[in-house]
Amino acid sequence: MNLRQLKEKDAVYMLEWMKDPEMFCFFQFDSNNITLGSCIDYINKNTLDNVNNHYAIVDDNDFYLGTVSIKNIDKKNKNGEYAIAVRKEYHGKGIAEFATKTILEISFNQLELNKVYLNVLSDNTRAIRFYEKIGFIYEGEFREHVYVNENYKNLKWFGILKKDFEKVGM
Repeated sequence: MNLRQLKEKDAVYMLEWMKDPEMFCFFQFDSNNITLGSCIDYINKNTLDNVNNHYAIVDDNDFYLGTVSIKNIDKKNKNGEYAIAVRKEYHGKGIAEFATKTILEISFNQLELNKVYLNVLSDNTRAIRFYEKIGFIYEGEFREHVYVNENYKNLKWFGILKKDFEKVGM
């Protein structure tokens, strides 16, 4: 497995997970408005810059498995927001763990961040277990913070510091 810059050929597979009801129910975007064209535009405009680093997670044959990101990079405060989406058929195969550890290494060693944080819908228990397993620490909850599928949802916030990441020797 490897991380690489997103390519236009990945768009069809990105659209697959973005349109999957079992997956998009945990995201805050409106999947009804996403098209193949909007995925291609996203790839061409937003993949690697000073604020956002979005990578394709690929297998040894360069086949797209998912996307992992450090976004909203704040150079002054040395932090950034983590996000990941792995295609459903590849869940439970260690892909998310590999991609997360790799993006954390990039964040702390190349981007020189001090903290990586994330937010997750409080009812996404599978993701929460994964984040805690990796070493993210629960920092708090924003009640009824987002409106998703015609319901207000709570967001849980997690973070990992560079010194904590180094301690566990990932």
